[in-house]
Amino acid sequence: MSTPQPRANVAEIPPYVAGKPPTIRPGMTSYKLSSNENPYPPLPGVIEAVQAGVGAMNRYPDMGSSALYAALAETFGVPADHLSVATGSVGLIYQLVQAFCDPGDEVVFAWRSFEAYPIAVTAAAATAVKVPVLPDGRHDLDAMAAAVTDRTKVVLVCTPNNPTGPAVTQAELDALLARVPSHVLVVVDEAYLEFVRMDDAVDGIATYRRHDNVVLTRTFSKAYGLAGIRVGYAVAPAPIAAALRALSLPFGVSTIAQAAAIASLERRDELLERVDALVAERDRVVAGLRDVGWDVPDAQGNFVWFGLGERTRDFASAADEAGIVVRPFVGEGARVSIGESEANDRLISVAAVFAG
Repeated sequence: MSTPQPRANVAEIPPYVAGKPPTIRPGMTSYKLSSNENPYPPLPGVIEAVQAGVGAMNRYPDMGSSALYAALAETFGVPADHLSVATGSVGLIYQLVQAFCDPGDEVVFAWRSFEAYPIAVTAAAATAVKVPVLPDGRHDLDAMAAAVTDRTKVVLVCTPNNPTGPAVTQAELDALLARVPSHVLVVVDEAYLEFVRMDDAVDGIATYRRHDNVVLTRTFSKAYGLAGIRVGYAVAPAPIAAALRALSLPFGVSTIAQAAAIASLERRDELLERVDALVAERDRVVAGLRDVGWDVPDAQGNFVWFGLGERTRDFASAADEAGIVVRPFVGEGARVSIGESEANDRLISVAAVFAG
C-alpha cells in the first residue's frame, strides 16, 4: 500500500546538532560552553519589557513588527523597507535560500562553517558547494569566488566564522564582491558582529549600501543575550528585503521577542559594555591557551576553536569530566564558548593536557 512520501531531498537533510547541556556533577558547578550563549542575563529593563508582554500572550503579536522595524531603522540609519525580521538569523538564512534558489541551484559557502547552511540548502533542494577553510580557519575567498558557476545563486560569508573564529576584512570582502556576478546574492552573516576587534573590520552597512546584491543577517541571540526568544534581522536592498518578508512565517516573531529586542536596542550602550567585558575575557583565554602551547585561530566571536582531529572526542570527554561541556565536531575539532571566568579557567587547564 502506498503512503505519502516527502520530497527526496528531505531525507538528505543533515540534522542540526545543538550544544549539549552541562552534566550535573555533585559538589561541582557545571558550565555550558557548547552553544555560544552570552553568560550574562538580559539587563533589568529588558526583563521588565518581556514581563509586560507576557500579560498580552492571549493576543497575536504585531505581524508587521512595526515598532521593532522602527527601532532598527533608527538605530542603524537604514530605511524600514530595507529590513526583515525573523526567528533568529538562521530563519533568515532559510528564507534567503528558499527565495533565491530553484532546485539544483548552487549555494557556495566555506566549510567548516555554520552547520545550518547545508541544512537550509538541502531543505530548499538546492546544491551545497563547500569550499574548505584555510589551515588557520579563515575563509578561502579566492577559492569561493572561483567556485561560482552559472548555477550559483547565493554565496554565504560567515564573519566571524562559526566555529573556527576568524573574520574577513573589508578589503577581502570587497575583492570577493568584485568577482561575484551582480545577479548572485552575497549574504554576509554577521551573527557575531559585535565581538569583532580587528583592523579593517567589515562595515556591513556601508557595504550593503554600495551593492544591490548584498544582504546582512544579524541576531539578538549572541551579544544581546536573547537566544531563548529567537529574533534576528536582515539589512538588504528593498527588493531583497521584500522577498524575505514575503516568506516570513506569519506571527513568527513573538510579542515578547519584539519587546525584548526593542528594549535591548534602547540599552545598547550598556549591552556593548558587557560585550567589551566578554572580549577582554576572550583575549585572556586565547593568551592562556597560547601560553600552554595551543596555536588557536584568531578568535573574533565569543568562542575559540581547537583543531583536534581524531582527539576531539577525548577532549570533549575530558572537558565534561572537568564540569564544562563543549561543542565537538568529531574528527575535526571542538568549539568552546567564552563563559564565566571559572569555566574558562577550567578550559585552559583541560587544554594544557592536550597541547602539542
